[in-house]
Amino acid sequence: MSIKMNAIQRLLASCLMKRRILIRFQSNDRPTVPLGSRILTDPAKVYEHNMWDHIEWTEEEEAIAREKTTENSSVKVKLEDQVKYESQASKYWNNFYKTHKNKFFKDRNWLLREFPEILPFGLQTKEEKGKLSWDHVKTNATDSFSKIDCPALPKGVKSCKNDSVGDFAYSQSEISSGDNQHSKKKRTEAAKTQLFPGSHATFRILEVGCGAGNSVFPILNALKNAPETFLYCCDFASGAVELVKSHSAYSPAQCSAFVHDVCDDGLSYPFPDGILDVILLVFVLSSIHPDRMQGVVNRLSKLLRPGGMLLFRDHGRYDLTQLRFKKGCCLSENFYVRGDGTRAYFFTKGEVHDMFHQAGLHEKQNLIDRRLQVNRKEKVRMHRVWIQGKFQKPLYSFHNDPDGLIPGVSAG
Repeated sequence: MSIKMNAIQRLLASCLMKRRILIRFQSNDRPTVPLGSRILTDPAKVYEHNMWDHIEWTEEEEAIAREKTTENSSVKVKLEDQVKYESQASKYWNNFYKTHKNKFFKDRNWLLREFPEILPFGLQTKEEKGKLSWDHVKTNATDSFSKIDCPALPKGVKSCKNDSVGDFAYSQSEISSGDNQHSKKKRTEAAKTQLFPGSHATFRILEVGCGAGNSVFPILNALKNAPETFLYCCDFASGAVELVKSHSAYSPAQCSAFVHDVCDDGLSYPFPDGILDVILLVFVLSSIHPDRMQGVVNRLSKLLRPGGMLLFRDHGRYDLTQLRFKKGCCLSENFYVRGDGTRAYFFTKGEVHDMFHQAGLHEKQNLIDRRLQVNRKEKVRMHRVWIQGKFQKPLYSFHNDPDGLIPGVSAG
C-alpha cells in the first residue's frame, strides 16, 4: 500500500512541477516567429536589407553546396597536425583572444529574444515591459497545461487539475511527502549548507565557452535588478576568462567566471550537480572534436536540475563558412581547422537531436536557421545556416516502478 501511495504522490508531484516549470519558462519576451520574421517575398527587393530570414534552398543550391564540401574535404590535414590541434586547442584560443581581445565578436543582444528562458519568469527587459499582462500569461499557461503529456493516473485517483491555476485535488502536505519534492528539499538544504559561488541564488545560469563575454554582459544587464539570480561562465582559454573578469560590468556578487575544460570529465565545477536552471551552449560545441561531443553533453546534462533547459546554437551544415574552406583544412568529415588553429564542426538537425536525446534531454526546439546575408554594395548574396535548439531535463526520472503503478514506466 505504501509503495502505491508513493507512486501516486510522485505522479501528482510531477504534474504540479510541469505546471510550475511551464509558467517559469513562459516569457513576455518570446518572439512571435522564432529566428526572425523578415521574409523575402519579392526577389526584386533582395538588396533592400542586409539579412533575410527563413530562406528556402533550391535543390540546385543544395547540390552546389554539397559539391563544394566534397571538394574542400578531399584533402585532409596530416595526422600529426590533427593531434597538435587537439592537444594544443587551449593555446590556439588563448592566442585568438590575445590578438583580438574583446573586439572580434559583437555583443549577442539577440540572445534574450531567441532564448527568453535565460531569464527567470517575471523578469522583463525594459523594451518589453507592459506588452503582456500577468493575467494574459497565466491564462496562456493554463491553456497550454492541458496539452502537456501527463501520464494517466492510477485507477481510483482523481485528476490533478482543477479549474483554477494552482488548485489541485491534493494538499501541499501530500505533495511534500513525494520523492520529487523530497529531492528538491535536499538540494535546497545542500545549497544552503555548502558554500560555493551563487549558493544564495534561486535561479542559476551557466554559459559554457563564454569567450570575451559577448553573452555574459547582455545577460548581466538584464539580471541587474534580480539579486536572486546568478550567472556562471567558463572558458578553457584563460585569456578569455581574464577579459571577462576585467570588464567594468563584471560583478562577483552575481557572476563567477572560471577556467574550465568541458572535455575533461575529471574536472569538477565550482558548484554541485543538479542545481542549474539554464545552460547556454552557443557556438561552442562545434569547436570540440566530434568524438568528444557526446561526453560533453552528457556531463552538462548532469548539472541541470529537473526541468532545467539547455539552450543551443551553432554552425549548420553547408553554411557559407564551411563552403569557404580550402583544400587541406579538413580534419574529418564536416570538421575543419581555421588558419589560426581554432576548429569548427558543421551540424545537421539530426545530429543535434541524437546527441541531446542520448544525454537524456527532451527536445523542445530543434530548428535549421537558414538566412540570406546580402552585401548590398557589392551585390553579393551569401547563404548562412545555423542550428538552434532547446532541450529540457525531465522533471522526474522513474528509475524503479516494480509494480507497474505508473503507466508507461517500467522497472529499471
